Amino acid sequence: MVSEKELYAHLKQEFGFTRFKAGQKQVIQRLLAGGSTVAILPTGTGKSLCYQFVGTYTNQTVLIISPLLSLMQDQVEQLRLKGEKRVVALNSNLSYAAKKQILANLHQYLFIYLAPEMLNNPVVLAALTDIDLGLLVVDEAHCISAWGPDFRPDYLQLGKLRQKLGFPVTLALTATATKRVTSDMMRSLKLGRKVKVIRNSVDRPNIFLAVEKSADTQEKNQRLIQLIRSLPAPGLIYFSSKKQCDQICALLNAKSKLTVASYHAGLPAGDRYAVQQQFLGGQIDLICATSAFGMGINKPDIRYVIHYHLPENLESYLQEIGRAGRDGQQSLALILYSEQDRGLQQHLALSALPTNAELEILQNSPQLLEKSSQENQSAQLVWRYMQMGVSFPQMSAVFSQRRTEKLQALQQILAYVNTQGCRRKFILRYFDETKTPQHFRKCCQLANESFDYQQLFDLAKTKNEPNIFAGGNDYEQILKNLFKTD
Repeated sequence: MVSEKELYAHLKQEFGFTRFKAGQKQVIQRLLAGGSTVAILPTGTGKSLCYQFVGTYTNQTVLIISPLLSLMQDQVEQLRLKGEKRVVALNSNLSYAAKKQILANLHQYLFIYLAPEMLNNPVVLAALTDIDLGLLVVDEAHCISAWGPDFRPDYLQLGKLRQKLGFPVTLALTATATKRVTSDMMRSLKLGRKVKVIRNSVDRPNIFLAVEKSADTQEKNQRLIQLIRSLPAPGLIYFSSKKQCDQICALLNAKSKLTVASYHAGLPAGDRYAVQQQFLGGQIDLICATSAFGMGINKPDIRYVIHYHLPENLESYLQEIGRAGRDGQQSLALILYSEQDRGLQQHLALSALPTNAELEILQNSPQLLEKSSQENQSAQLVWRYMQMGVSFPQMSAVFSQRRTEKLQALQQILAYVNTQGCRRKFILRYFDETKTPQHFRKCCQLANESFDYQQLFDLAKTKNEPNIFAGGNDYEQILKNLFKTD
């Protein structure tokens, strides 16, 4: 058992901190004791430090399964800036020669990042089984449930990977997970009954929750222009459409003095990387983005996150608004809702997966399936499921269930938008939390209530209010003291 004195000494020596954030020490102690762990810790609470601490303390290789190239690159660069040179990302951006050299020297690296799809490569898998692996990490582990059945089925194979690696100590990390998603992660990763779930509240009390309704797109755009002119930068606006993401980016650049850039999967990788780095460096005030942006982005001072379109579900909404206020200061999460958003999100939910008719065509035309899998996302998904040994009737059942789940998730986010009560209480109930914070005026905006967001920020600034994270998880009294009802 590692003593607390040793833990704090290593924390100070390697990371420069004198105290752990909520949940970190508990996770680290569990991993150092050899116990696999599911850690559900809010965004901004330093989840990556948990495995970085274990790796540097034990000096054993840590393998991190990561969902996005930008996330891998960001985490690799952060480690290198801290002086850790034994870190590498194995991904599709590397040349054949670079991959070959890395794989030949894999045992020299302390932290190895790779996407789940890389594990299809038998050469990669063979190299991984040949090293002394101290810890397997699945970062953003909710992707197993959220992305696995839809378009990244390799996430569903991570349990087999654990088995091939000899069932190493495993850490599944995420910021949000309902009981169902947690069960999905544990079952898919074959974690067994001895796994420990360490769960902190998803609540971020420094983020004011709000919803505003618009009659149409024109009214929504006018309101958005008003908001970004008055709200303190930097900010982040999420869209469900790449086209509208670019259009609104151009509009806001023309109608404000802010430097605004767009970020989505339709842009070249180099452009996306440049935008991300400029935003992190303060050269860009506002990002218009699809969900491709933000996962793992370590920018503490984002003051607001606005959703131009209805979020896909409450889990992704919590993930995305969690990018605001990581410094603990006053921040805002706002959904700009119009009735057209419901139809757009329903279309996206239903069109994301192959229909039974499409499955039948692909099943009866193997040549068409193989050709289409090079161009069509639905065909790619079917092709990968076939490679995994999933039959067409099984696919039909999986896709049918996923469509049902997506529509249920849409109803939940609509219920949040239309709730008459406290939005914070709604979210905590959804995530099965027993905590029931008392509503205060500066907790969230109630239905049909107007609110001056600028006044919210001005009040926090003029009163020089302390960082409300300092009180640990007991936020109710802190909120009561700071934000007394007017």
